[in-house]
Amino acid sequence: MPTYIYAITGADHPLPLGGLHGVGDPPAELRTLRTDLLAAVVSEAPDGLRAKRRDVMAHQNVLEALMAGGATLPMRFGLVGPGDDEVVAALDREADAYRERLAQLDGRVEYNLKAGRDEDDLLREIMTESDEIRQLNERTRARGSHDDRVALGELVAREVTARGQREAEDVAARLADAATHSSHAEPAPQQFLNLSFLVPRAETDAFVAAVRREAEERGDAYSFTLTGPLPPYSFV
Repeated sequence: MPTYIYAITGADHPLPLGGLHGVGDPPAELRTLRTDLLAAVVSEAPDGLRAKRRDVMAHQNVLEALMAGGATLPMRFGLVGPGDDEVVAALDREADAYRERLAQLDGRVEYNLKAGRDEDDLLREIMTESDEIRQLNERTRARGSHDDRVALGELVAREVTARGQREAEDVAARLADAATHSSHAEPAPQQFLNLSFLVPRAETDAFVAAVRREAEERGDAYSFTLTGPLPPYSFV
């Protein structure tokens, strides 16, 4: 029987699972698998599991209850092992690595920051600062050459990418002191930044204030979206 895995904790971690239930319809019963050093909160894996709100919330509620009691390695929704014996074997086999990661995550939460910039504002800046692009744009407007239009589009696209990368690096560097670690992910179209931060729980207010200052300094042409506190998925 496949085993659905919610989280891994230390063997002495509180496991306040009363009143909680697992994923599935009807909801699966939660249980724990233990070794001398670690514990995993699991349930039976229902057939055909999909990311329905009911099941996502059940998964999230388990993680929140565990995180309130200390360091927790949260598993992403939908993680299934072959069976209980295999999960226990993995806990034994990877005990040192799991315990090291639990120590790193102890007392910390994740925040995700996404940032984008108004396209017209960015293009105006590029035209103002790049003589090559400005001259090619004027030539394209005057003659309408297909080759010039293609070259202009390629130049602008490269400059947009380069400036986005520089701005992402700048934002990450300016916020680095407010977090313990960071983890980059591919930004969505129209965004230049998708960055997760590992933040000490006691310092979350200071981190949020630092992000707010960064957004205010960059002005209305920028959009910053901060989500958290979250289970530290990006750092497991």
